[in-house]
Amino acid sequence: MTASTTAIIVVAAGSGTRLGAGIPKALVDLDGRSVLRHALDGVFAAAPMQVIVVAPAGHEQNVLAEVVDAAGDRAPSARVVTGGATRQLSVAAGLAALDAGIRTVLVHDAARALTPPAQIDAVADAVTDAGILPVLPVVDTLKRVDGDAVVAAVDRSVLAAAQTPQGFPRQALDAAYARALAAADEHTDDAALFAAAGGEVRSIPGSERAFKITTPADLQRARTLLAPAPGVPRIGIGTDVHAFGGEGNLWLAGLEWPGEQPLSGHSDGDAVAHAIVDALLGAAGLGDIGAHFGTAHPEYADAHAPVFLGRTARMLADAGFTIGNVSVQFQGNRPRFSARRVEAELALSQALGGASVSVSATTTDGLGFPGRGEGIAVTAVALLLPQG
Repeated sequence: MTASTTAIIVVAAGSGTRLGAGIPKALVDLDGRSVLRHALDGVFAAAPMQVIVVAPAGHEQNVLAEVVDAAGDRAPSARVVTGGATRQLSVAAGLAALDAGIRTVLVHDAARALTPPAQIDAVADAVTDAGILPVLPVVDTLKRVDGDAVVAAVDRSVLAAAQTPQGFPRQALDAAYARALAAADEHTDDAALFAAAGGEVRSIPGSERAFKITTPADLQRARTLLAPAPGVPRIGIGTDVHAFGGEGNLWLAGLEWPGEQPLSGHSDGDAVAHAIVDALLGAAGLGDIGAHFGTAHPEYADAHAPVFLGRTARMLADAGFTIGNVSVQFQGNRPRFSARRVEAELALSQALGGASVSVSATTTDGLGFPGRGEGIAVTAVALLLPQG
C-alpha cells in the first residue's frame, strides 16, 4: 500500500433520524468526543493515505474542525466536501474530490466509529482488481417473515454481515458510480453497487468493534466500550417469566425437553437463558434483553439459548468484562429438573464461552402461578470481573 495512491472516503453526511439525537449522527457525543472524531482517530491511526470526509450540508465547518483536530500533521492530506441527499451522492462527491494519482479507494461509514485501524489497513492491502468487503459470520437464527407470520428458515451458512471500510480499484469504482448515477440505481452499499457493474467482490474477516451506530442501543454500546471497565467486580440480577403455551417441545436452560409443554415468548421462551442475559447485561450497564433481542429484532424469533448467550458474551468481552459466574434458580412444578441439571449447566456454560453456571429449581410448594403449573419464573445473578 502506497500513501500517494490510496485514499479513504469517510461518509459522515447522514441525518441519524433513527438515533433521535436532533443533530447529524456523526456529530453526536460519545464520551466528550463525537462519533466522527472516533472514526477519524481510527483512520489516522491506520497507514497514511489521503482522507476525504463527506460532511452534512450546513455542518462543514464543524466537520473540518474535527478533521484538523484528529489529523495533526496529516491535516494537509485531508479534505472536507459536502454530502448529497443520498449516500450514493455523498460517496460520489467524495470520489470527485480525490487526487488524480489515487489508485485504491476505501469507502468508510463514520457511524462505524470504533473500527480498528488494523481493519482499515487490511482492506487497503487486499484490494487488487477485485473489491474487498470485511464481513462477520451470521451467528443468529434467521427467519423469513411476512408481517407477523414466520414463513421459513434462512440458511445462515451462506450469509455474512457486511462492514466498512470497503475497498476498490479507483478506476472501476468511478465507472460503477457513473453507471449507477446515470441509471438512478440505488444500492445498499458500495460492494453491491460495484458488483452490479460487473465487478468482483471478495471478503476478508471483519471485527466485532466495527458495528454501525444506528439506534440508541448502539450508541450505549459504543459508550460502554469506550468507558474504562471499573476495577471492582460488578453484580447483576435478571428475572424472566413465561407462561406455558404454544406448540412443539419445551426449551429451558439451553435444552430441549421432548413431551413437555413449551413456554410462550418472542423466541423459544427459554426463561432461564433470558434471565441470564438480563443479569449479565445489567451488571455491565449494557441495557436489557429487550433492547438487544426484543420484538423490534425479528431475527431472534425462535432463537435458542446459544444465540442469546453467545452474543451477550461477545458484548461483555468488547466492554472489557469477563464472566465470573452465574447462578440461576427457576420456580415451577415442571419439568423435573434434577436428572438433567449437569447437562443444562454444561450447555449454558458452553454458550457463554466456558463461564461457570449453576442452576437450581424449586416447586414453590404449589403456591403462585408456577405452583399451579401456569408458567415458570426465573431469577439469575451474575458476577462480572474487569479484564486485565
